[in-house]
Amino acid sequence: MTDPIPTMSAFGLKAPNKPADVVPFLDAYIAKKEAEIAEIEEMVERYEKRRLKEERAYQAMSSFRRLLSGRKPAHHLAVEYIHYVKKPMEKARKLRIEAERARHLLDSPDSSVEKLSALETLT
Repeated sequence: MTDPIPTMSAFGLKAPNKPADVVPFLDAYIAKKEAEIAEIEEMVERYEKRRLKEERAYQAMSSFRRLLSGRKPAHHLAVEYIHYVKKPMEKARKLRIEAERARHLLDSPDSSVEKLSALETLT
């Protein structure tokens, strides 16, 4: 009844409370970040493929159909690019930096106690 409530980080991983738990936690943390990066890159790739497909379809139309169908204004394309490419890639860059910090912490020759204290600043 008076047991402390286990803390959860913002990433859904249970933060380690013992030095022996640091290495598996860091491995899981790095794997989760890399999975998020891969998901973001896949989403961006799908958007770019869809965009190219739309452009090819538009170019394949006859000039009369192009006149009737119209095309998205350039500023709409710019907003789509920011929403579907630029911002997600910025997020992926930040995730890469976090994963690299965790990887550096994992590879450092520090003791597990020092890693645990450094880990508190990471999460």
